[in-house]
Formats: sequence, structure tokens, C-alpha cells
Amino acid sequence: MGLIMNLQDLTQKYYVEYDYNCAETLLHACNEYYGLHLQDDQMKLVAGFGGGMFVGSTCGALIGCVASLSEKIIETKAHDQLDVFRPAIQKCVRNFKEELKGTNCIEIKPLFHTKETKCLNTCLHAAKAMEKTMDELGIKSVL
Repeated sequence: MGLIMNLQDLTQKYYVEYDYNCAETLLHACNEYYGLHLQDDQMKLVAGFGGGMFVGSTCGALIGCVASLSEKIIETKAHDQLDVFRPAIQKCVRNFKEELKGTNCIEIKPLFHTKETKCLNTCLHAAKAMEKTMDELGIKSVL
């Protein structure tokens, strides 16, 4: 695939080459790109969020982004850092919604899903929204 340039490149790698679902893809890509230091067995925690928890609810790609942001920001627990954490998550959801025109799989899938590429386009747009969020928060890639 060549040199990894951005989060979208990593997202494509994990979705296409490793066949992860949307939630797993974003968490794996963010783990590598932002140096989250998560182990593979920890990333299994988001597996059930793919496809909007398989019922079209909150998009798994958004869940992967929020999980990544949580790992990057939270030192002990969310309630101890609400002044920083709440606005960060709100930015993430706002950017995701602006980029993908919604937050639920059932509203996103008709816009981005294809039979050939499945949710790859959704994941790529989610990665773009995540990069915007991290830029706004001053969080840089470790690559």
C-alpha cells in the first residue's frame, strides 16, 4: 500500500486488508495513528457496535472514534475530566454528523454503503471527521 500518510489510509488498510467492521476499523486505525497503545484483545470491546449494533442504531464508526478519543483523553474516569472530555466528544459527534449527514447507521448506510465496498466509504468519511476533531483539539499523529 505504500507510505501511510493519514488516518484515512490506515482506515482503508484495516477495513480492506484485515476485514474489520466499522467500529473495529476506526479503533485500530486510531490506535496506530494516534498512539493509543491498545492491545488487540482490548479492541475486541467494540466488535459488537458494527452495523449500528447490527440493528441500525449509532454507527459503529462513530463508536470507534469516541472510544479512541476516550482512550486518548481520559486518565482515570470521565467524571473526573468532564470539563475537557464533554466538549471533545461533542466536537467529535458534531464533525461526524456534518461529514456523514447523521449518526445512526440506518441514516448513513443509504448514503455511503455500496454492495462492492460495503461500509468502506463510511469509515473513510468517519476518519476524515476524526482527523478534523483531533486537529481542533490539538492532538497530533504519532506517525
